[in-house]
Amino acid sequence: MSEWNSVQYLKFESQRTQPALDLAVRVAERCDPKTIVDVGCGPGNSTVVLQRCFPNADIFGIDSSSSMIESAKREHPDLLFRLCDASCLEGRYDLLFSNACLQWISNHEVLIPALMNRLNDGGVLAVQIPMNGEEPLFRLIEEIAAEPQWGIDVTVLQHNQVLAPHEYFDILSDCASHFDMWEIRYYHHLADHNALVEWVKGTRLRPYLTLLEEERGAEFENEIVQKAKESMAVLSLDSAGFSLRQRNKMVG
Repeated sequence: MSEWNSVQYLKFESQRTQPALDLAVRVAERCDPKTIVDVGCGPGNSTVVLQRCFPNADIFGIDSSSSMIESAKREHPDLLFRLCDASCLEGRYDLLFSNACLQWISNHEVLIPALMNRLNDGGVLAVQIPMNGEEPLFRLIEEIAAEPQWGIDVTVLQHNQVLAPHEYFDILSDCASHFDMWEIRYYHHLADHNALVEWVKGTRLRPYLTLLEEERGAEFENEIVQKAKESMAVLSLDSAGFSLRQRNKMVG
């Protein structure tokens, strides 16, 4: 598995944190958890959100990336973080919170019920999953990666897929006594087409770049920028910026 880069990820810290804040606020309206795990905490930005929303709770963040955990510990020494895969979590908690993480883990039919089993009676699983697979930029990345010149074997790419909404509905119907599902669209104002690539470089684009040498990776990024300019002009808002739409699914 390719390693995460916390510096690259946090180039858009405010935009990446907003869905976590929105989800945490909604949870806070419905319950007062005393024990919380931030599943896939990354560099700790979502854990900080949880600390502010639930100041009296015992909170710790987990992530399978050692570099993300190191960054989280360094930047937020007052919070607790552990290197741990979501599927290996032990214990029971009042709130399991996950912002933009589960799409990197396969087999949600098994994972989500397993997380539900880690809840105390009356506990809450709150999950935000980006649903961007059909967006123009993501389709463009897949189309370019499929070109023979890059030699990318898509079968070895790290998992980054989600199920259809009705499939999550069915999973939750079998393992939750009550649940809500909803979608939110976030529109991000970015400087130019290069910023589009910077946005996904630390996330969606990361597995592709891992398979390429540094020089070829730079060429791959440039190809995305050039083709985005040709095919995605519709995203132009004005002479100064572009909008990248991020569609998120919330379940809980």
